[in-house]
Amino acid sequence: MILAIPASVVVIYLAFCHRMLTFWMLFLINYYVMFLSKEGKMPLPASLPNELLELALIAIAIIDLKETNFKNCVNLMTFAILGWCVFCMIEVLNDTCGLGMNVNAWFTGIRLMAFQLLYPVIVYALYINTPQRIYQLYKAWAFCALFAVFWCWKQINIGWDAAEMNWLYAQDHARQHIVNGIIRYFGTFTDAANFGIHMACASVSFFIIAITNKVKKHKIFYTIVGALTTWAMFQSGTRTAIFCMIAGFMVFLILSKSTKIIVPVSIVFGLFIGMLMFTNIGQGNNQIRRMRSAFNPEDASANVRDINKAAIAKYMKDAPWGIGIGIFERDIPAWNKFKIVSQIPPDSEYVFIWVRTGWIGVSWFAICNLIILVGACSVVFFKIKNRSLMGMGAAWCASFAALHLGGYANQILMQFPNIIVFYGGLSTVFLMPSIEKEYETYEAKEIAKEAEKKRIKLEKKRAERV
Repeated sequence: MILAIPASVVVIYLAFCHRMLTFWMLFLINYYVMFLSKEGKMPLPASLPNELLELALIAIAIIDLKETNFKNCVNLMTFAILGWCVFCMIEVLNDTCGLGMNVNAWFTGIRLMAFQLLYPVIVYALYINTPQRIYQLYKAWAFCALFAVFWCWKQINIGWDAAEMNWLYAQDHARQHIVNGIIRYFGTFTDAANFGIHMACASVSFFIIAITNKVKKHKIFYTIVGALTTWAMFQSGTRTAIFCMIAGFMVFLILSKSTKIIVPVSIVFGLFIGMLMFTNIGQGNNQIRRMRSAFNPEDASANVRDINKAAIAKYMKDAPWGIGIGIFERDIPAWNKFKIVSQIPPDSEYVFIWVRTGWIGVSWFAICNLIILVGACSVVFFKIKNRSLMGMGAAWCASFAALHLGGYANQILMQFPNIIVFYGGLSTVFLMPSIEKEYETYEAKEIAKEAEKKRIKLEKKRAERV
């Protein structure tokens, strides 16, 4: 914490001087902050760099009003997130546990449960506002994901480093990551569940771009990245990730409005799921065998989660507003009946929110996110005409839906790096109709460049023959 103040001053100064560099720094740090923390190379609290950079970028936009278009922030997603933030503010009055108002715990909790959703939506709306930057965003995500894939490969073929060994064994994470002799790899992420679901969402997005994009180099690049992230998903051993992929592709098929896309994608994906459900292909591979167990209704781990939810539900009947945002086991005395609720593993982001905000809060959270998803899908379905741009918008919609399915089954929704990647990314969809003409011009130039390169290449070949 001693370094926090001087670091803050330096970060804010650099942010004012180099806006887009600051944005990409935010994206990069957000993606690897937990990796650096696990490796012992992050001297600051994990959330501090994100918040500093986000607030600095928003402050720059406010100061330089002439160069900032705040109209980009006025959309359905911003209003839905604000609705959730308002609810979380009201939660400061929640005294279900009978301990009085704990403003300190509430403020810590609302930063992580509400404000961290709002900041990236505003930042992306202000800074990712051209076709070039939308492409750059996808490329930045792709390269970050590729490094995570590489690190997963390194863990498999070279082994864990000292920091990872300490995290697994000294900090007792091995029991979740070495199950019945099967190792669940986590790459650069917080854990295998987060890694697997993020890779599933990423592969859906990258395959969608590869399918819909007209620029050949982009089709090739995103096909390769999609295949590699799919491989990484399997190495995580996260069974929910399979259903996340299914959900993501279903959203895309609906938005595509094209039988040329729906038929082949449905066939390929249907064969893939059929292979897992009805055959023993790949059964010798530990990760594939674990993924295949996702289709087993008698799976033991799924039953344990159901038991935990049933136990929580008994107590939550008396807590329609939850036990309070920011309230954890350490805050509740042993004699309080809600102590037990705070001790039961939530196993799911939605269960975690349910415990803190009750059925009222988790219902409102689900409604707000459903409004966001339906709003973004309607923009893609009705307002975007260009097929490539539609694909980029559909990719965010599909991955957002996949992420929330993963968050329903695992506590990964608000883990790094998901909020800035998926909530921020989805906010760009609401801007896409206003930049469609600019995008078409940009795409035409890219296609023309490829055609020119092809022409020059053909001329060289003809010249060599002569």
